[in-house]
Amino acid sequence: MTAPDNPGIAPPPARFDAHVQTVIIGAGAAGLVAALAAREAGQAVLLLERDSVPSGSTALSAGLIPAAGTRFQARAGIKDDAARFAADIQKKAEGQNDAALVDLMAGQAAPVIDWLADRFGLPFSLVDDFDYPGHSRRRMHGLPGRSGQELIDALRSAAEGAGADILCEARVTTLFVQADRIHGVGFTRPDGATEALGCDRLILACNGYGGNPALVARHMPKIAGALYFGHPGNQGEALAWGQVLGARIQHPGAYQGHGNVAHPHGILITWAVITEGGFQVNALGHRFWNEAQGYSEAARAVLSQPGGEAVTVFDARIAEVARQFADFRQAEAQGAIRHAETMADLAVQMGLPGPALEESFASFEAAKQGQGRDPFGRVLAGAASLSPPFCAVRVTGALFHTQGGLAVDAEARVRRADGGVFSNLFACGGAACGVSGAGDAGYLSGNGLLSAVTLGRLAGQAQSL
Repeated sequence: MTAPDNPGIAPPPARFDAHVQTVIIGAGAAGLVAALAAREAGQAVLLLERDSVPSGSTALSAGLIPAAGTRFQARAGIKDDAARFAADIQKKAEGQNDAALVDLMAGQAAPVIDWLADRFGLPFSLVDDFDYPGHSRRRMHGLPGRSGQELIDALRSAAEGAGADILCEARVTTLFVQADRIHGVGFTRPDGATEALGCDRLILACNGYGGNPALVARHMPKIAGALYFGHPGNQGEALAWGQVLGARIQHPGAYQGHGNVAHPHGILITWAVITEGGFQVNALGHRFWNEAQGYSEAARAVLSQPGGEAVTVFDARIAEVARQFADFRQAEAQGAIRHAETMADLAVQMGLPGPALEESFASFEAAKQGQGRDPFGRVLAGAASLSPPFCAVRVTGALFHTQGGLAVDAEARVRRADGGVFSNLFACGGAACGVSGAGDAGYLSGNGLLSAVTLGRLAGQAQSL
């Protein structure tokens, strides 16, 4: 189970070129949050980022972090707590998660949001105008632009301001290990030179393996061959290192998909277009599933349709809600969103059979009025009706990022397969196993960034054994 670059494990060299207390591989949200926490704990920190600028999977997301019991919720009159949040996570994953890890993340989320806001000035606000599937309360927090790139830029600025060093275009190739202790890493610098860097502790924040087709086919065959909407650098180095080291690897088949990526534009369309009352049809104009289940499992549902495509139908009211997201505005600017006064006209624009689309629409709206049950079991009674002008976008299913990985303890320290932990090796974000169960249906909105920021902070705070 190795990545194409065959990341290696080797004994420590006789001499290192330099030494840093805390080395972090990866400068996405997890790595940057870990750097902030490590600097606050008085550690000298170096982040090694393979790209020319920090980005990672976070930059491709909406940058929303779920947290329960924050002051932002209180201001909105929302009563929530970590126990309710944990219950929602476990319900979505049908109890497949490590309960202690769920409780840990659910309990740490609000303190992380408050810490980032108060200590580093990140201007969070609550998404309080629509619901996300599986969340019993509105608890998604984001920056004003609702953009993952905005979140990365803010975290990078904070990390650099806190004194963390970031070296970009630095490709880690080797972990230097003796017994269960990491002594340093070998990496290639931007100029092509190699360097052996010693460290007191190592934090793996290099995300998962969604960009590695061989690993995807092995662990997630049902999504193999789908559009990959994650970061191409997610090649599985942490997984490969972990296997060689004898780390415990948990739920390698877990992932987040998304069934609402504008096609062929390749732009994420917020699932709010569904939760606010929209629906999906296939190329025949027929609905084909209960869209309320969630956007992760929507990927497989959409890909199973003719041509691996669907059309998402909503209206101008919903479009106005969706415009708070930069991705949706971009999709509109590129002409991915079509508008029409009637379903018949919308069918023409989208190349759908008009009678079938009109029948799907009529049946869907009738269920909202209590005139019959939805054939797919979606609860629609009382939902807002769709009204002209109508909107539609052609979409496909995609793989976003993996959710399985290295098992960690309450301090984000990597667990050994034979019991115990590695004394100074930590994992967070996509490198660590998250709380999305064993497949795709267990993914609760925001689980990726939940793991990134909570485990990132814990890893940054922790000390070597």
